[in-house]
This record gives sequence, structure tokens and C-alpha cells, in this order.
Amino acid sequence: MTSAKIVYIGLIGGGNISETHARAAKAISGTDISAIYGTNSDKVRKLSSEFGAKAYGNFDDFLSHRPMDMVAIGSPSGLHATHGIAAATQGLHVLTEKPIDISSHRAGELVAAVKQSGVKLGVIFQDRGKPEIRKLKQWIDRGVLGKLVLIDAKVKWYRPPEYYAHSKWRGTLALDGGGALVNQAIHTIDLLLWLFGDVTKVQSSVSTTLHKIEGEDTVVAIMHFANGAIGSLVATTSAFPGYPRRLEITGTEGTIILEQDQIVVVDLKNAPPDVGAASRSGDMENISSPIVSDYSPHKVIIEDFIQAIAADSKPMCDGVEGLRSISLVEKIYAASDERIGNPRI
Repeated sequence: MTSAKIVYIGLIGGGNISETHARAAKAISGTDISAIYGTNSDKVRKLSSEFGAKAYGNFDDFLSHRPMDMVAIGSPSGLHATHGIAAATQGLHVLTEKPIDISSHRAGELVAAVKQSGVKLGVIFQDRGKPEIRKLKQWIDRGVLGKLVLIDAKVKWYRPPEYYAHSKWRGTLALDGGGALVNQAIHTIDLLLWLFGDVTKVQSSVSTTLHKIEGEDTVVAIMHFANGAIGSLVATTSAFPGYPRRLEITGTEGTIILEQDQIVVVDLKNAPPDVGAASRSGDMENISSPIVSDYSPHKVIIEDFIQAIAADSKPMCDGVEGLRSISLVEKIYAASDERIGNPRI
């Protein structure tokens, strides 16, 4: 890295999520946002001015900027691998927003490129760093629920029509890869895999009911896990006014419910002394707006990635882990009879 004290970060993208990346990185001691690239010159100039970075409208010029140790990618999902491969080729560590890409093939090429270049690759699934969710994983790994039986996940969010209408890429197959599943529910897909393991069988149905988009705004999936549990996922951006994400987990020893990233119900036959529900204090972000006002979960991911670079260790979610979620998304799309015309499948 360029300096033992300062980590120089370049941002790819000038939209809402890149602003979140900037605020999160700025809050970390020993970091400097050195350059920002994006296609919207006004947004890039404004963001660069606010965070003391150099603005770029040319991607090759941006990649040549020094000092720069790593990039944080916040471009449209279908460009993640393209931008990441180019950055890795220049010897830059790559931290990308979810999903790793909209295609497992392209994602695999990104994983191969960073390996060949000897740099780190991380995927921003910030839910993995949230305290209550990490506690839940520890409980599941300890076996407090016994043998897992049933997993029920609901992502019943709302996006107004202008969310898609005012964007050139949201809801498109070419750059978003679909709709509610690959964009909004991808965080929950990652959690299901991280908490419960691989999925062996999928049944699904998707529809586009409310929004005028190429992708889906509603999906229902049934998943069979390798551990024997059966899971269901309901995800939509059409449920006005938007409701907290909810995950109900039932095992042979009882049920635990996570709502808006807080453990709200613990009903166990014999609960250990350190296992209990928290108060309902989860934030209500994301359920009706894409704006992220609380950057602290992203800060945790960026800090972890920087530590992985320094220690030559594995980030919280590396490229191989990031591949798992997009691969499952592809299986859910492929299992739906209504899903046609997607160039990824």
C-alpha cells in the first residue's frame, strides 16, 4: 500500500451509494478519498468538492490517479465486474457494492482477475457486520435452535414509480439484472446463505405488477437447504408503504424472529441464559427509500476490508462468498416459468 498510515481510496460512481461510501470512509481514521469517477459530472464534482477528492469523467485517467490503494465501486450493478477487473489490473484492491455483478460468469472473471493481480476483493453486504445479526449467527452455529426446520424471509418494501422512471439502469436487465430480487432482496439472499448454508433446490415465481420495468417487482421462492430445512422468500418493491424486513427461523428447539435487523422474538424450549430478545430499536431505512442515512454499517465493512489488506487476510465477504448470492439469484430466476428473455440465464 502507498503509506503505512494513510489508505487512499478511489470511488467509482457519483450516486447515492457512493456518497454513503464517502461518508463512511471519511469517518475512518487513516483514510483519504483521493479520487472520484462517475458519468454524471455535476454529481461527481459536488462529491469531490465535499470530500477533497479529484474528480474524473474519464475512467482510464481515474485508474491512473496516484496515490490510490483501493477502489469502492458504486456504479450500476452490471458494471461491477468490468470496473473491478480494470482496477485490479492496475494493482488496486477492489471493494464493490452488492451484488458482485449481475452475472455469475462475469463475477467469476472478477474473482479470477483479482487473484491473478494479487489484490483483495470484497463485496459490501453490510448486514453481516450488524451486531444483532452477528449474535444470531453465533446462536445458530451453537445450535440453540436445534435442527433447523423452517426459514421464512419477507422483504416487503416499496419503491415509488419515479425510483425506476428517473433512473437509466434500475429495473433493467442489462444493468440491474432484474428487479426486486437482485437489487433489494440480494442482502437477504446473502444472509440466508451465510446463516443457513447452501441451497440445493429452488422453486419460484416472479411477476412485474406495479412498476413499468424489464425486471420483476415481486418474487416468491421456496428453497431446500442442504441442512434439511425448507425456506421461503417473499420480496417486492410494490408493498406500499413498505414494511420492515422479517426473518423467522424455526428449529426443533423453538423459534427466533429477526425484524429490521433486531432480534425481537426468542421462543425456545430451554433458552440459555445469554440468549434473549432485544428491544425493537432497528432503523426503518430501505423499506420505502434507497437513501442510506446511517453509514455506520458501511463503515464497518470498509474498516474490515482495510484490515484485510493490511493483514493479508480474508475480508468479511470476499469474492467467492459474493458469488454464492448471485448464483442463487440466477437459480431463482431460472426456476420461474414467467422469467423469460434475461440474457444472463
